[in-house]
Amino acid sequence: MANGGAARQPAGAERVWLRQYADGVPADIDTSAYPSLAAVIDRACEQYRELTAFENLGGALSYDDLDRLSQDFASWLQNIAGLHPGDRVAVMMPNLLQYPIAVFGILRAGLVVVNVNPLYTPRELQHQLKDSGARVIVVVENCAATLQQVIADTPLEAVITTRIGDLLPFPKNLLTNFVVKRVKKRVPAFRLPNSLPFRTVLASGRAQPYHRVQLGHDDVAFLQYTGGTTGLSKGATLSHGNMVANLMQMQAWIGPKLDEGRDVVITALPLYHIFALTVNALLFAHVGAKNVLITDPRDLDAFVAELDRQPFTAFTGVNTLFNALLHHPDFADVDFSALKFAVGGGAAVQQAVAERWKAVTGVALTEGYGLSETSPGVCFSPLDRPDWNGTIGVPLPSTWVSLRDDDEQEVAIGAPGELCVKGPQVMRGYWNKPEENRKAFTADGWFKTGDIATVDEAGWFRIVDRKKDMILVSGFNVYPNEIENVVALHAGVLECACIGIPDHKSGEAVKVFVVRRDLGLTPEALREHCQAHLTGYKVPKAFEFRDTLPKSNVGKILRKELRT
Repeated sequence: MANGGAARQPAGAERVWLRQYADGVPADIDTSAYPSLAAVIDRACEQYRELTAFENLGGALSYDDLDRLSQDFASWLQNIAGLHPGDRVAVMMPNLLQYPIAVFGILRAGLVVVNVNPLYTPRELQHQLKDSGARVIVVVENCAATLQQVIADTPLEAVITTRIGDLLPFPKNLLTNFVVKRVKKRVPAFRLPNSLPFRTVLASGRAQPYHRVQLGHDDVAFLQYTGGTTGLSKGATLSHGNMVANLMQMQAWIGPKLDEGRDVVITALPLYHIFALTVNALLFAHVGAKNVLITDPRDLDAFVAELDRQPFTAFTGVNTLFNALLHHPDFADVDFSALKFAVGGGAAVQQAVAERWKAVTGVALTEGYGLSETSPGVCFSPLDRPDWNGTIGVPLPSTWVSLRDDDEQEVAIGAPGELCVKGPQVMRGYWNKPEENRKAFTADGWFKTGDIATVDEAGWFRIVDRKKDMILVSGFNVYPNEIENVVALHAGVLECACIGIPDHKSGEAVKVFVVRRDLGLTPEALREHCQAHLTGYKVPKAFEFRDTLPKSNVGKILRKELRT
């Protein structure tokens, strides 16, 4: 498998960006600080045992609870499920108290976490479960009907179900589950005959011995799925070493702003997203923070009410979320006196949003840049710089960035080039994709991000374009090939091409150009077709019918000409 994670500095490389580092931030981090994420979790649970680790929907877990319950789950996986180190376990749920218990338990059992987006359609879910070879899945009941449709064609051996309110205190747990299922009707009927309730699994595991597993940096921790050029997602293989390295890089960058055991972070980004996973779930646990999980950030009234409930010191999100909050009538009345910093990731932070955020909260909106393949952090704006500057900041400690042309040669200062990365956080490669790995790395071992960037003489990096045709919708990656493959399945479509278009709500939206086979085909019919096969944020917002599509001399459709 490819490996772009060499920690030593490439020969002849000069890190001009180091002069931009805030006081106290080191040029390099100690990647040997922990042998594994399990060791990180062990330390946090032991050191902060009496403190609150996670809050959600009126319930809470202390670090002692997290220690005990994640060990119970690990014991069940080891002794009853019969899983062995390296086996894969899928987790499909929104931000709930069950998430850190499940994920930390999987890691402590020496197993591999396969994060699954709960918005997935049956087609998307089936591919990920088959590709990863997951043997067990923990799924929230709201998504169980989706799993039911494909489970027969997956390698799953056990299904564990949970309800939204299962870990809330009595009687709130009963009330929450009743409202979600009976009042809001958010749990479609399903039948998974041999599934086990999460609480039952925890109780069964409690009666079994927990076997501490010796893990090292080369052991795989996560298969983090991201889009592929074939329209099928690929699993970025993230080792314990990758994740520990990025955790320590983030600790070096953000740590000076943190107060051990006293911070409160708002987590509205889903924990299955790599940014929230590394920064919110792992970094803030590492420093004993209280993590407030937001299950449904689209419910802005409830979200703002939660923000008003207690002072918070840190906030992470995406540009569209910040923008939506700023337009809520009660947001300006929230108490921001304890807020130290806010970080935007997953998509570019817009200048208008950053300026308004600072005006309302009194705190600058800091931007970071990364990818699933880099655990995710690559670049970050220094936290001591008060204003938005339109860049993605500078590379993190122990990270090298090189801008290359199509011949993989370094470009001149100020010239655009593909942003390539070396560092201990760079993935081992894509899971079972040797051909994709050959494409993903340069001949001398740098990971090619597909983003086109420039760098100035002071070391500030700016994204100017995307070499890949990826579309960013509210911070989520949408790949045109996947959309085109789905649209082309419709009997009324002859040819199609997909691009991203500007959208004031989501940053970008999906647009599809179609040459019709059936002249009676309508946008409404295509939209219904897409809704049946794609997650909501991937469904095209606009369709345009044309007689022909622009093509190269070998017949390849030219998306770039559709953007003009």
